[in-house]
Amino acid sequence: MDFALDTGNTAWLLTSASLVLLMTPALAFFYGGMVRGKSVLNMLMMSFTAMGVVGLVWSLWGYSLAFGTNVAGGLFGHPADFFGLAIDDAEGPAAAFGIPALVFVGFQATFAIITVALISGAIADRVKIGTWLAFTAVWVTVVYAPLAHWVWGGGMLGADGWLADALSLPIDFAGGTVVHINAGAAALALTLVTGRRKGWGKEPMRPHNLPFVMLGAGLLWFGWFGFNAGSELAADGTAGRAWVNTMVATSVAMLAWLAAERLRDGHATSLGAASGVVAGLVAITPAAGTVTTWGAIAIGAASGVLCALAVGLKHRFGFDDSLDVVGVHLVGGLVGTVLIGLFATNGVHGSFYFEGSQNGLFYGGGVTQLLTQVVAALVAVVWSFVLTFAIGWALRATLGWRVPEAAEVGGIDLHQHGETAYETVTQGTVFAHESKELRA
Repeated sequence: MDFALDTGNTAWLLTSASLVLLMTPALAFFYGGMVRGKSVLNMLMMSFTAMGVVGLVWSLWGYSLAFGTNVAGGLFGHPADFFGLAIDDAEGPAAAFGIPALVFVGFQATFAIITVALISGAIADRVKIGTWLAFTAVWVTVVYAPLAHWVWGGGMLGADGWLADALSLPIDFAGGTVVHINAGAAALALTLVTGRRKGWGKEPMRPHNLPFVMLGAGLLWFGWFGFNAGSELAADGTAGRAWVNTMVATSVAMLAWLAAERLRDGHATSLGAASGVVAGLVAITPAAGTVTTWGAIAIGAASGVLCALAVGLKHRFGFDDSLDVVGVHLVGGLVGTVLIGLFATNGVHGSFYFEGSQNGLFYGGGVTQLLTQVVAALVAVVWSFVLTFAIGWALRATLGWRVPEAAEVGGIDLHQHGETAYETVTQGTVFAHESKELRA
C-alpha cells in the first residue's frame, strides 16, 4: 500500500515514546526510594536491566509476536513476520495515521519495558539479578507479547475475536489489561513463588529515601502523558482528551488516597501522595480517551480510595508484595478497566485500537460493555498469573530466586553488584567486615 507520511503525528509519537521511556528510570527512583538503603542499587538495576533485555527481545521477535499475523486462532502473532524488524513504513496499524512502522515499534517497546519493570517492585530485597534477567526475557515473550496481541494486535480479544462476537469489543485505550493488570497479576504470582523477605512482618522495612519516591512519582506523572495521550497515535482532540483526563484523574486519586489515609491513620503522608498519583495514573490508563471529565473524576476517586485500602491486604493474606505492586497496579488496573463499562461514551472516541466505543451503563448502553470489561479483565488476570507462576517456579527449580540469607540481611547491593549506594563511616565498617561473606 502507498504510505503518506504525516509529520505531525510522527513527531508526536516520537515525543510520546521518549516520554514513556523516561518512565522506567522514573520507576527506578520511585521503587528505589521505597526500599531499604542496602537494597537501593539492586532495585534501580532491576528497572534498568529490564530496559536492556526487553529492548533486545522486542527488536528481534517480541514486536512480531505482538503485532504479526494471527497464529493459532489469534493466540499470538507470527514470530517471523517482523523478526529483527525487517519492516516497511506502510506495515503495521500506525500506517493509517501516516506514522512509519518503526516509530510505532519504538513506542510499543517502551510499554513492554515498563510492564516488566513494574513487576520488580513485588520481589524487592531478595532475588538474584541473574534470575531476574532470565525471567524478563521469558516473560515478555511468553506472557506480555501474546496478551498485547490479543488486545491491540488483532488477536483473540480484538475486533474479530470471540469476546467481541459474544458481547462487545473490550476497551483498553493505553494498557489497563496489557500493562497494569498483567504486571499486577504477575507480581502476585512471583511473590508466592519467591516467598517473604526475612523479617517481614516482624521488622520495620520503611522507605529509606522519600524524596526519591516523590521525584519518581513526579517523573512518572510527566511521562504518563506520553503513555496515554500518545496512544491515540494522532495529535488531535482525542489525544487532548486523554491528556486532560490523565491530569484530572491523577489529581483526584492523590487527594482521595490522602483523605483515606488521614481517616484511617491520622496522617496524610508523602508516600501516600506519591502512591495516590500512581494509582490514579494506572486507573485512568485504559479509559483515558473514552470517558468525559466526570468519568475521569469518578475513576480517580475510586482508584485513590480502593488502592489505599488494598495495599493492606498483603498483611491480611500473608503475601510479601514488597512495594505494593498488587495493591496499586492490579487493583488500579481492575478499577479503571471495569469502570469503563459504566462511564464510556460515544461522545468521546477511542484510539486506533477500536472504532469509537460502546456506551457504558451510565450513558444508556446497558450492561454489555460492563460485562465485556469484566471478562477481559478476568482473562488477563488468569493468563498472567498462571503463566507467571509456571515461569517463576521453573526458574526457582533451575537458577534459584533467592540470594543467601547473609546477603539479604547484610546488603543485597554488595552481594549482587559489589557496591553500595551510600558510604558512611558506620556502613563502611559494616560492609568491609561482611564483604567476604556477602561476595561468596
